[in-house]
Amino acid sequence: MLYWGQAYQKGVLTMSLPTRAAVPTADTWDLSAIFKDEFEFEQTIKATKELIQDFQRIYQGRLTQVPVILDALDDYAHILENENHLSCYASFPVSTDVTDSQLTATIHRVDNLLATWESQLHFVQAELSALDDAVLDQVAAKSVDHAAFIRHIKQSRKQALAPAVEEALAKLEPVLDAPEAIRSQSVFADMDFGEFEVDGKTYPLSFTLYEEEYQKHPDVTIRRAAYLKFCQTLAKYQNTMAAGYLAQVTKEKTLATMRGYDSVIDYLLAEQEVPRAMFERQVNTIMHDLAPVMRRYVTHLKQTLHLDRITYTDLQADLDPTFSPKVTRADAPHMIHEALKPLGPDYQARIAPAFTDRWVDFPGNVGKESGAFAECPYGTHPYVLMSWADTLPSLYTLIHELGHCGQMTLADEHHSILGHEPSWYIVEAPSTFHELLLTKSLLEKDSDARFERFALSRLLNDTYFHNCVTHLLEAAFQSKVYALIDDGESFDAAKLNELKLGVLKEFWGDSVDLDFGQPELTWMRQSHYYMGLYSYTYSASLVVSTGAFLRLQAGDPNAASDWLKFLTLGDSLTPIQEAQVAGVDITTAKPLHEMINFLDQSEQRIEALSQQI
Repeated sequence: MLYWGQAYQKGVLTMSLPTRAAVPTADTWDLSAIFKDEFEFEQTIKATKELIQDFQRIYQGRLTQVPVILDALDDYAHILENENHLSCYASFPVSTDVTDSQLTATIHRVDNLLATWESQLHFVQAELSALDDAVLDQVAAKSVDHAAFIRHIKQSRKQALAPAVEEALAKLEPVLDAPEAIRSQSVFADMDFGEFEVDGKTYPLSFTLYEEEYQKHPDVTIRRAAYLKFCQTLAKYQNTMAAGYLAQVTKEKTLATMRGYDSVIDYLLAEQEVPRAMFERQVNTIMHDLAPVMRRYVTHLKQTLHLDRITYTDLQADLDPTFSPKVTRADAPHMIHEALKPLGPDYQARIAPAFTDRWVDFPGNVGKESGAFAECPYGTHPYVLMSWADTLPSLYTLIHELGHCGQMTLADEHHSILGHEPSWYIVEAPSTFHELLLTKSLLEKDSDARFERFALSRLLNDTYFHNCVTHLLEAAFQSKVYALIDDGESFDAAKLNELKLGVLKEFWGDSVDLDFGQPELTWMRQSHYYMGLYSYTYSASLVVSTGAFLRLQAGDPNAASDWLKFLTLGDSLTPIQEAQVAGVDITTAKPLHEMINFLDQSEQRIEALSQQI
């Protein structure tokens, strides 16, 4: 989760990033679909304040009868839509430039408003939680969205605190979320990575440039020099960032204890509606069973590229760097349209406006967050943030985020805001399914052995490495951090380095030289640690998308229609039930093992193709 119109050296930017003001407006997203201007934004803030005051006056203390509750939920949904639009309109711009103090001030203002409003509206959950199941069941019978909302009410009341405490926590939310904001400001606004030199040539470096460009640079000397400088800068901030992360997990442990959980992990998993056994199975199986496949692949990478060793920064190098095709933004719409053919013309038409209606923010610029994300203000259209390069990995990033867009638009069409968001456990399935369709499309259009090897290596090195290795190793690291906290212990930067390095050694063994640079500082590079147990859901979702994709590959006539139905479900079912709609039974380990077997076969095919070439 890079930049055009500038000079490149073997595919990597050789000039400094432009400021946000210097990038072409046509290349950025158009937020007018949310609010046409600042005046409408301000008017919505004013209107929402009045709506909430009226809502409190009309409903507080009266949520006991089914007809009143149903009316209240309709009005509540309207307020939630306004809040959703305000949040997106304020947060999207700052993600494109965290150095802009005016944008930062706007998001802080909106966050504070939302926290205040949440505390004012908390009586809805408190009063509904106090009702008998018989009454709640009558409300749930109204619609699938009411049923989803009530399902969560029943679940959350098991850990509910006194109303006054819940209201106080809601008001404190901006403060409680401060560690993530501080981390973002540190990385994208304060860290100065400077430059590095190779063979007398100077190269600019930033967090985004390393993450998006240099770690995949085809020149091993440049790649490794960038990594050493990157680590050197990260190391200067490790103690500050460790203190912020300690604040984050201490907050989570405190909330878990307050809500009656012995373990932070159980507390964080409750909202995902999956048992702890599924989390542990995901982490342990991949750490044990996928590791040999990936060790084999990186050893093959070392041999093919004639490297002296594989260091941590070499892991995502291209297997065939001189073959990598250039993919321009002009190529992207057609290539994505072709990849999505198995899902039919209606679905293709649903995605096409991304390129004509400015859904996507493409430029790389100073202060822009690295990685990518997609979000859909309810009732409008989705938005995607990324940083484009004329490379196939950028196309994979874009089609990944458009997978989220497809699910969001379908879910929004079928559900109210009360029931449109699926569980985190499966939320990455639509995006990774898109990536699999792209690989399928590429392979179908060229049977050349070199191209097949290239496409399969992208499958392994983009889709699965990112989701089943990078993010899964984050989850393995998190499980160790939370174990410390559950045992009443603490940590500092040195301890986090020790834990991270231990996880990396466990997975990679002797296949990777982990003494080069400071790979233990990798824990500083991801924002997912501030999102609870989100990291492991990438691989969990990929189990679902791989299972559905294998059905499609096998010629199952219902595979595509089942998948499209899966995309419409929103929050109407639990993640286990929704995966079953897609034809994947995640109550067993079978789909996970099938995914690893699929990767094993793909890796073996890559080695066989190398023999041919």
